[in-house]
Amino acid sequence: MAADHPTLPPVRLPSDAELARDALAAPLLAHAVRLARWAGPATRVGAGGELADEQLPEAVEVLGIADEEDAELLAGDAWRLAVDTGLVDIEEDGDAEDTDTPGRAAPGENLAVVTGGSPQDVLALWLDGFDAVFSDAVVPVVDDLEEMLGEDGAVDFASLDWDPDAETEFLEGVLGNLYLLTVSEGGPGEGPVPLPALAASMVVPDDMGEPTDDVLERVSDAMMRLDEQFRLLEPIGLVDYRPVDEALMAEEGEEPAPPVDEEDVTRYGMVRLTPLGLYGVRARMLEAGVDAPAVGDLAGKGADVLLDGITGYPEAAARAETTAWLAGRAPVAAARELLAAARGTDPASPLRRLHCQQALALVGPEAEPAVREVLDDAQLGGLARVWLAERGAGDVPAPPESMIFWLAIDTIAAQLDADGDLAEVQELVEGLTGRHSGFFEAAWRVEHPATAEVLEAMGRLHRDKGAAKEARKAAFKARSRTGGQSAGA
Repeated sequence: MAADHPTLPPVRLPSDAELARDALAAPLLAHAVRLARWAGPATRVGAGGELADEQLPEAVEVLGIADEEDAELLAGDAWRLAVDTGLVDIEEDGDAEDTDTPGRAAPGENLAVVTGGSPQDVLALWLDGFDAVFSDAVVPVVDDLEEMLGEDGAVDFASLDWDPDAETEFLEGVLGNLYLLTVSEGGPGEGPVPLPALAASMVVPDDMGEPTDDVLERVSDAMMRLDEQFRLLEPIGLVDYRPVDEALMAEEGEEPAPPVDEEDVTRYGMVRLTPLGLYGVRARMLEAGVDAPAVGDLAGKGADVLLDGITGYPEAAARAETTAWLAGRAPVAAARELLAAARGTDPASPLRRLHCQQALALVGPEAEPAVREVLDDAQLGGLARVWLAERGAGDVPAPPESMIFWLAIDTIAAQLDADGDLAEVQELVEGLTGRHSGFFEAAWRVEHPATAEVLEAMGRLHRDKGAAKEARKAAFKARSRTGGQSAGA
């Protein structure tokens, strides 16, 4: 009966301004910016745009990382990112006598974005940087490059047993799983995920009970590869990563050192997406056509889009989305728009009315004039009375019996569509039948498109066998009355 749910739960992101500040603070991008400001006519580069070897010590000094291990490698990585993102431009030096340094560098056009660009411009720059680092992360680590060179001097990738498409798909899948774990209700949220669990999510088949030795070996291989990749992705600000304890790693033919505490999973690596990482992974998914909503997406839409759009959202996200939608609207006008959008007899309408009721609770007492306007509406009058009663309003007319039973059917239909807690729906069903004697005799006559389906569901859910049988009989009468049509017909 309900509308299609979004592919992924909505993510709650900081503002673009906050994300842009995080982007500029990411160590790799910050270093790239610093080197771009340092670059000038005297900065010599190689044929691929890399810094000439004699320039690396000065670059290390500019970055202030002389005391760090692999300082020149870090400086080279930052320089490469500066080139890849347009923070640095490379110019061929036609007069150069030294063929090892055939070019010079200069600050690029994108350097101005750092200080003068909008938050969106900064984030676009960061996304370019993320793409560049992602591309580096899926390239295999080669200990001896000379052994991989073919006769023509080119790298023989076939000898590496490396499938770039498969590697890209694997890392995208890992980041997608990490994203889903982060945004899902009941997931770790902002907490870290153990690396073994993340690797297993990509390797172990869903229907496998006890993993085989072969599968466990593949999980271990995936962990080691992910350890390398997350070490590369952390400096761009995508993840917070606690690497695998090096004491657990063994050279080929050696036994790994036993963990000090076998229960301490943190020694096997822990990773979480930062807010900036959530933004970056979501951007890649959107580009790939994945439906990855964010809280606030519906704020500028109509009430009809809001009420349909939050279907399938976790409770906290739906509340946040509705709050954002209400923030830019006057209370009475917002209430009228919500109530108008809640009308309808289509299959999704019961859930829209439930969402409308929840939204009106956030509007507050200022919505009362709009709510009173629909007291005589057959579809909204019951909802309006409930809302007024919950706020202790006076002078609320008693509902006709037909409205009471219509609201009961509508409420159960909405709860069934919401895919909520089955026990709660069961309590609702039994509570309604307990309060109204002869419920089923009246219910099958209700002019609601979901009457028959609701009564059938009540027959399945009610724990009293006699009441369940009455519900099934009432469902049969309802279908006979409507010629066998269901709510989805």
